[in-house]
Amino acid sequence: MAGSEDPSLEADHAQAIIARIEHKSRKIESLLKQYKPVEALKTALEGSPPNTKDERCKAANWIVVHRALMAIKDVDGMFSSLDPEYYDILMKYLYRGLATGDRPTCDQCLRIHEKLTERAGLGCILRSLADTANTV
Repeated sequence: MAGSEDPSLEADHAQAIIARIEHKSRKIESLLKQYKPVEALKTALEGSPPNTKDERCKAANWIVVHRALMAIKDVDGMFSSLDPEYYDILMKYLYRGLATGDRPTCDQCLRIHEKLTERAGLGCILRSLADTANTV
């Protein structure tokens, strides 16, 4: 019955998700101004991926996660305070970042990927690539 949903309900659902992402974005900007990039990243990863197939929502959430990812300067320090519950979703966003082809984004994603793989192991990579239900 997945295809039989009312399109207006899906649109309302997408609008609600976009509103939550906008709220999250404001919170992240505030954390970044306070020089709390790891807290900003945690906030960006919370509730990710959005529970929708709407690409606008996924793109909006990626922009928020990307902003937080690019603010991380001390990758080792990040992992000292980032809970393992975030590892798999972070790995998915790293691959999305690598797919952009943008040099600064790719460089940052590769730096974080190396440290994340050291910490979380190869299982983290496999889980993020194999999970087709929770796409970012």
